[in-house]
Amino acid sequence: MRTLRLLKIILTFKRYGLFQVLNINDKTSRLARLLEFMLWFIPQKYPDQPLPLRIKLAFEYLGPVFVKFGQLLSTRPDLIPSEYLSELAKLQNQVKPFDSLQSRQIVASALGKPLEQIFSQFSDDPVASASIAQVHRARLLENGHEVAVKVLRPKIAKVINKDIQLLKAVALVVEKLFSDGKRLRPQEIVDEFESVIHEELDFLQEAGNSTELSRLHKKDPRIIIPEIYFDYSTKDVIVMEWMHGTPISDLDALKAKNVDLVRLSHYGVEIFYTQVFHFGFFHADMHPGNILCSDDGRFIALDFGIVGCLSDEDKRYLAINILAFFNRDYKKVAITHVESGWAPKDTPIEQFENAIRSVCEPIFNKPLAQISFAQVLIKLFQVSRRFGIIVQPQLILLQKTIVNVEGLGRILNPELDLWKTAKPILNKWLREQMGVKGFVRNLKEELPYWSYIMPTLPRNFATTLTKLQDSNNLTENYTQLTKDYRRMNYILMLIIVVLIIVLAVKL
Repeated sequence: MRTLRLLKIILTFKRYGLFQVLNINDKTSRLARLLEFMLWFIPQKYPDQPLPLRIKLAFEYLGPVFVKFGQLLSTRPDLIPSEYLSELAKLQNQVKPFDSLQSRQIVASALGKPLEQIFSQFSDDPVASASIAQVHRARLLENGHEVAVKVLRPKIAKVINKDIQLLKAVALVVEKLFSDGKRLRPQEIVDEFESVIHEELDFLQEAGNSTELSRLHKKDPRIIIPEIYFDYSTKDVIVMEWMHGTPISDLDALKAKNVDLVRLSHYGVEIFYTQVFHFGFFHADMHPGNILCSDDGRFIALDFGIVGCLSDEDKRYLAINILAFFNRDYKKVAITHVESGWAPKDTPIEQFENAIRSVCEPIFNKPLAQISFAQVLIKLFQVSRRFGIIVQPQLILLQKTIVNVEGLGRILNPELDLWKTAKPILNKWLREQMGVKGFVRNLKEELPYWSYIMPTLPRNFATTLTKLQDSNNLTENYTQLTKDYRRMNYILMLIIVVLIIVLAVKL
């Protein structure tokens, strides 16, 4: 079956005239010419269309994994030329729905009951159909609540797993054949993609993501997140509160409802940067198809199959980088790349600084409201390639979401000043992390560990003294005794410092 799938991919590349993408070096060019010769009898589709468009169409034809992978590649300006990015970014998950009878059977099997015992109404016509799942509108029999029922496509996991294995094989070949292969880390990118798409296949994971974001935004008046009905949700089916709202891209309808589009655009940026820097947990699929607007002008977020997580270290370096960039402190940007490990230790800072300046200064000649952060990222990635900057798989989702948020904000408000909206959030977060409050908070987080260690110190100290008396190995035990003594003094000093700071803050 894997061989047949590979054959289908090769034939699709021939039909859409994609072999020319292999004209990178002598080895791949010879391979392209050989494949063209062997499949001469297959006519090419859309010969008059540009190559980027043909690639998009071929990915749509090849199915969900290639659609998702194309979407991922559209966020990688370090890999893909700019003329391809815009086409790949257009890849949508709108596909033909599967049979409603199958959908009913999947729901009944997953929930262990006939639909009539769960829903008083269940629409056979899906309201949305994507490559991985489709959504039906229904009403719960138990309480009459209107709900959305998301159903996983039958046998989709097997299809995806087979395609991922092929992608892994291709990634291995790319790493071996291309001179830039190791730097671009294609195998890690495919592994990251595999992790992301497998999370989308588990609706209990999506339910957990939704619940966590709902908890984090509990007191946030800017956003609504649908309630999940866990009693009716499984790995293959998820039932959630039905959301009444207007698609965020339907500007005419929003204006007719007197929604403040400027305020809404600021909400989107604020929500995103709050999720990234304050929560370290963000909705990583914020394209217009997943966002509605309530009649009172709030965001309604949908589809939490893809979320991103950032470590405290990643958040700190990102915040410093972004602030330094908008302050035009390019040396700080260069140094931070090296300190974070994103750039090699031997990177020449001055040369890297000058290269960043050369691409960023022309951008800053425009008013801040006209600066595209997505375009800045593209330029920086192009520069990074010259300096061997390591691709960070954990930041792929963040890069993708930044592009989505910017596009979403500019749809609502073409004059949106991203920096003016984001800067206060970043400054506040950095103050909380690096100021006195951040220091006190970090010490408080360590208190549970201290409460466990401190009572054991006297006993450990006494035990070491006993061993020192009974043992012939005086040097080893003396060293351990000294360590225990220093540790006890260190912790006592920290406790005193914490008490002083807490008292100072209260006073």
